[in-house]
Amino acid sequence: MADDLEHHVPSYRPDQTTRADEVNRPPEIPVEPHHIDELVAGFVAALREIGLDVPIGCSVVFRTALDVVGMSNHDAVYWAGRSTLVHRAEDFDVYDAAFGKYWGGKRFAQMPELQVEQERTVGIDSDDDTSDDTEDDGVTPDISLHWSNAEVLRDKDFALYDDEEMAEARRLMADMRLVTAIRPSRRQKRAKHDRGQMDLGRTVRAALRTHGEPLHRATTIERDQPRRLILLLDVSGSMESYARALLRFVHAAVVGRRRVEAFALGTRLTRVTRELAERDPDLAIDAATDAVNDWSGGTRLGAVLQDFNDQWGCRGMARGAIVVVLSDGWDRGDTELLGEQMERLHRVAHKLIWVNPLKASPGYEPLAAGMAAALPHLDQFIEGHSITSLEELAAAVAA
Repeated sequence: MADDLEHHVPSYRPDQTTRADEVNRPPEIPVEPHHIDELVAGFVAALREIGLDVPIGCSVVFRTALDVVGMSNHDAVYWAGRSTLVHRAEDFDVYDAAFGKYWGGKRFAQMPELQVEQERTVGIDSDDDTSDDTEDDGVTPDISLHWSNAEVLRDKDFALYDDEEMAEARRLMADMRLVTAIRPSRRQKRAKHDRGQMDLGRTVRAALRTHGEPLHRATTIERDQPRRLILLLDVSGSMESYARALLRFVHAAVVGRRRVEAFALGTRLTRVTRELAERDPDLAIDAATDAVNDWSGGTRLGAVLQDFNDQWGCRGMARGAIVVVLSDGWDRGDTELLGEQMERLHRVAHKLIWVNPLKASPGYEPLAAGMAAALPHLDQFIEGHSITSLEELAAAVAA
């Protein structure tokens, strides 16, 4: 179908519009927000039919972009779609052909623009030595605007990152420290002071050195240790825009502390703890993606979680642990099975957290069948689309 579009439909370019096009366009008609949703869904479906891979997160970003630029200007709609839905230069011509066929005969009234507030830090440069001269001359001090790449990236959606921003985000993730809640261990440790339970063996051995007189009583106290952290990352096709960024976060967690386990969820379960234990992040990511045979494939969350519970979780790994599922909740399998396995996992885990990148979308509701089945069994439901949301996750794990 891509070839048909390229040969029979004239490609649309913003600079190709003529005065005759403006005259012959149909009159403007108002568009309701739910009609825009239908148009976006239809356009994304048309792109997928001709072979373009458009993740769900990019569709949401395109819909948000239309709220900002409006629908009355074809150029604005064109660039909003090309910048959010197309990620390869070789796909531009196919996108142009599809856009010309789908949007070429439509014209819409101006939609109200969203007022986007941007925080700016204003710094006033002043010099104490020249302050008197400045006041005398009536010259106002210079004012400069300062901004930080780190602050901008903290709230930016992972799906919109370029390579340089991803490298900076990797550094920020490496600086995060995941500290889980503390639980008492069955093992005891020596008490520095005379308190706790009596250590009979050490007390007797000490008494032998003093002719049988127990002059010093040895004691032990409980040893605390951090709870095990288990990270289950969805690597299916619908999570492609976020999976690699979240995999960087999982890698930082594995190399940053002990007692962390990592698994990839797709059509099958893959343990990637050993691969992500490599200190070099690029080598670790490459090893993990090579180990996962179903990367960017389908999703069977219920069956995969059943495998995890049978092989690892309920046999001891998840008992008393903090389990974090990083997924958008889109499941092609049995949702009833997913609900059963989430309930089963919740019974043995200390805390069960679900991280969904789509939760940050305006007006999001957990209506996907998989997400709706899992939601009743969660302790916390958190966004996962940005550095800030991952910092919230770190706080939730430590709570």
